[in-house]
Amino acid sequence: MDKPAILGGKPLFGYEIPTRTCIGSEEKNAVNDVLDSGELSSFLGAPGKYFNGGKYIKRFEKNFSETINAKHAISVNSWTSGLMTIMGAIGISPGDEIICSPYTMSASATCALFYGGVPIFADIERDSYCLDPISIEKLITPKTKAIIVVHLFGGVANMESIMSIADKHGLIVVEDAAQAPGVTYKEKSVGLHGHIGGFSLNYHKHIHAGEGGVIVTNNDKYALRCRMIRNHGENYVDMNPKLPIDNTIGGNYRLTEIQAAIAIEQLKKLTNILEYRNILAKCLTDGIKSIHGLEGAVVRNNSNHSWYLYPIRFNAKEVGMSRDVFVEAVNAEFKDPKYMEQVILTYGYVRPLYLSRVYQEKIAIGGKGFPFNYSGIQKVCVRWQKIVMRIA
Repeated sequence: MDKPAILGGKPLFGYEIPTRTCIGSEEKNAVNDVLDSGELSSFLGAPGKYFNGGKYIKRFEKNFSETINAKHAISVNSWTSGLMTIMGAIGISPGDEIICSPYTMSASATCALFYGGVPIFADIERDSYCLDPISIEKLITPKTKAIIVVHLFGGVANMESIMSIADKHGLIVVEDAAQAPGVTYKEKSVGLHGHIGGFSLNYHKHIHAGEGGVIVTNNDKYALRCRMIRNHGENYVDMNPKLPIDNTIGGNYRLTEIQAAIAIEQLKKLTNILEYRNILAKCLTDGIKSIHGLEGAVVRNNSNHSWYLYPIRFNAKEVGMSRDVFVEAVNAEFKDPKYMEQVILTYGYVRPLYLSRVYQEKIAIGGKGFPFNYSGIQKVCVRWQKIVMRIA
């Protein structure tokens, strides 16, 4: 047997792994149409015809809502913005606890911090890598307000059990389905099993506009608040005193007409993209079965999978080498990648979020540890209020 490439042998595969090609003439023509119109963004941060964007924004939101059978779809300029918007829409306040996954992109937890919420990290299931319902219930306290569920890698969390727990304790469930467009559980789209959720339109997602995101919900109040927060809602509320909503401070989380035009065309390709990825995933699953020490991915019953990534469980003892050496050895058998998506294997996904300095040192916002020390600050404020009242 020839020496492995990592030890100086000739690589088994001397060609580059082909990169994903997902931008075609349809997207290019759509962009040119927007450029010819001269309206690259049609949002205005004031009540009126353009408060909710221009024709491409509205068309994309309509198409997306119809695709997954959602009552509302609200586009945003990133899924991080979307998560932050949702935290405001569901009424997260200082001191509220939000149960989160420790094994996900950082924004799935930090979104709570912007409204003074405190992420509480639960455990994950071994096979799905999504939140473990048993772990969730053990962490619920009188301060718990919501659960952020991440459908990691494009697989489905145990939504039936999670919703049962949420209903029992009166909690709001947010679904982070950034990696799972087109995925369903019991014939219902992810993002709609909870109270509100959404998807990413980031460059390396299934459908993308470079950056972007889309919030989905069947709740009218949450949808209205999301639209307020997306586009300087304080101006809208000021000019509409009879609006049935609390005052809402907003930002600029708006998608552009160009991004929406691209996303419209990308959305049309989603079914074919998922079909192809499932073919590739099946090949991997079948091949891994014969390799001692490796376990392929598991698909939850009554669901499909989008295969954003293909997770492999590695047993170093059975393989006879460390995970890192194994990854280096496999990658060495291929031509050096020029682009991120040409990398064959990586070293796991992310470090558990609770190891981040933000949570270890409690240094989220400002220099005094807010919101982690909110209860202490609150007690000081109450004491000062009593002193002021006595003086008065």
